[in-house]
Amino acid sequence: MSNQISDILQLADQAIATDIEAVLATVVHIEGSAYRKPGAMMLICADGQSVGMISGGCLEPHIIKKALWLTRNGPVVQVYQTGEDLTEEGAAKTQAVDDIEFSIQTELNFGLGCNGRVHVLFERLDTAKAYLKMIKQVRQTQQPVTMATLIRSQEASHPVGLHVQLTSDFKAVQVASANSITADCDELINQAIQSLSAKYVSAKHTASGLTQKPTDFATITSVAQQDITQPVQTQWLVQQLQPQKRLLICGAGNDVHPLVRLAKMQDWHVTVIDSRSHYATRSRFMEADQVQCVPLEDTQTLLALSQNAAVAVMSHSLTQDRARLQVLLANPPLYLGQLGPKYRTERLIDEIKQAYQGDVNGLEQGISQLYYPIGYKLGGDGPEALALGVMAQISAVMHGKEKTLSASKNAREVDYPSQPKIASDRRYKDRWAAQ
Repeated sequence: MSNQISDILQLADQAIATDIEAVLATVVHIEGSAYRKPGAMMLICADGQSVGMISGGCLEPHIIKKALWLTRNGPVVQVYQTGEDLTEEGAAKTQAVDDIEFSIQTELNFGLGCNGRVHVLFERLDTAKAYLKMIKQVRQTQQPVTMATLIRSQEASHPVGLHVQLTSDFKAVQVASANSITADCDELINQAIQSLSAKYVSAKHTASGLTQKPTDFATITSVAQQDITQPVQTQWLVQQLQPQKRLLICGAGNDVHPLVRLAKMQDWHVTVIDSRSHYATRSRFMEADQVQCVPLEDTQTLLALSQNAAVAVMSHSLTQDRARLQVLLANPPLYLGQLGPKYRTERLIDEIKQAYQGDVNGLEQGISQLYYPIGYKLGGDGPEALALGVMAQISAVMHGKEKTLSASKNAREVDYPSQPKIASDRRYKDRWAAQ
């Protein structure tokens, strides 16, 4: 899934409401080097408005000019070559689409030096709106959905741009099609969908423990009963449509503003909470999706908001941080980070353990997963630098990349005194103790 999805959904709703023609352009396959991954989208409206990107800005001017013309006869896949030829390394990394005989649109060579090919599906909004509605549903329900989109077929009557939801019971749920052929009435298409379901969403696939990639490129061979000597091959983009990534910020101080902005730039769902009603106000955080005043004793709301979310605890209050951490350490979210120096967080952990009513061992998993001080130390000063480091660390953890980067080290991994050694630090700690 690409960024700017919220903007694409919003512009699509506006275009439908005002009856303006529009085209959805989606990267469905790449070969060699490409700026965007499959699933990246762009919406182009007839009134000149557009949003989203399918390249680094190189292909967009051409696409904006040609999108409506390209789709005059229905959905179509266009191939853009971004270099003179694919390098041997680039060719080795990709599953070539030319291994089977397909009627591929004439390639347009942009000579950008990237040495890749980008396959783009163009479809009118009338056809694509049901697909966009499915994306919106996933974001609202927080339930992922696996979709298959027909890119090419050796059978000319098959509708390029057919969107189908794959289900574990092998019953295809058609989402959108540009012509009268449907997934359940065409034998070859139905066979292909059965194969895709078995590979990506069947109970056997789920039981195997394999992690499904966000997108995949699949070539399926089907055979009609009336002519078993003529197999037909189809190519599909398979996507696991995921809900928005969610960020919960516990604390509504002024240093939270840059973090909210950076998260929204990544199209994350952002919630800001604080127990102080004069801090947690909508007028202070207009860009956030939710702003709530949540009392410290309201653990159910905290647990609900932290489910499937990254959580940043940064209230600058020992009382608030202690109350939030006590709940979150016992119920670890996808990511948990605590603002402040190590010895401050160590103190909070010790106090939480001493006051904990249940089995203290139940906190160990949360403690081992706690990032403190929160964020990567990238240099710089101020809330903006802090927000950049926090978002970098959260993104790395959420995408499973933290092992390749220099993460903040847990207090268990570093011999750092839990008690301040200098007088100024002692006075600072005494001042905290009075809160």
